[in-house]
Amino acid sequence: MTGRAREKRTVREAFDGAAASYDSAARVQREICHRLATFASALPRPAAVHRVMDAGCGTGYGLGLLGQLYPGATSIALDFAPAMLAHLCTDGFSTVPPLPLCADLEAIPLAAGSVDAIWSSLALQWCEPDAALREFARILRPGGVVWIATLGPRTLHELRDAFATIDDADHVIRFHSRDLWLAEAAAAGFELRAADEAPAFALAPDLRSLLRDIKAIGAHSVGAQRRRRPLGRSAWRQLETRYESHRRDDGLLPATYDVILLALGKA
Repeated sequence: MTGRAREKRTVREAFDGAAASYDSAARVQREICHRLATFASALPRPAAVHRVMDAGCGTGYGLGLLGQLYPGATSIALDFAPAMLAHLCTDGFSTVPPLPLCADLEAIPLAAGSVDAIWSSLALQWCEPDAALREFARILRPGGVVWIATLGPRTLHELRDAFATIDDADHVIRFHSRDLWLAEAAAAGFELRAADEAPAFALAPDLRSLLRDIKAIGAHSVGAQRRRRPLGRSAWRQLETRYESHRRDDGLLPATYDVILLALGKA
């Protein structure tokens, strides 16, 4: 098995394991879905849209927002984790329920030009940008549009800073910059319609609660180097002490999500 294949297996296992707890902890993820919907609503949209895809749909929260953008379109709910699709919420789709599709965003089993619009909220950060964007360009029809919410390099910077006081392992995945996403989108043949970048914050009274929510959405073990031995009591106190330096004036501890929004068009 190649290194990339092992990474993909880790992604799938992590999100399969988090499917049952995902909705109870995905407050920031839902907020970002609404940001993407507002972002998309403010931009020109292609006419005669018949088929749309939620690429990396998770348990399907974004499908309802996508359905509001295109109420008459057929929705494809694509996710890499079978357990996420098993928990798919179909509320609001009583007449045209979404079609579930378990697949890899880097190898989508759809025909070229078969989709009119693609929505992807907090999924592409787990992919190789060039591979995923090439697939988006392949399956999107000319004149179609892609709306993306992904994560930038300052995501969970507080946690990275705290772990740096304990060891030199890379405990937090380092996400790609907006400039890299824009370059890869252009290389895939997309035109940039709009872009934005602004943080969102998970908030909790203590570090254990923050980490519990990160674990509950499946992102705790993906893309990061694991510590060789368990975190002992002394190291945990050191981690907590360092994280305290990030406590806000309202008394809550933040975990930053560096949110990148992109609207891409295919000529």
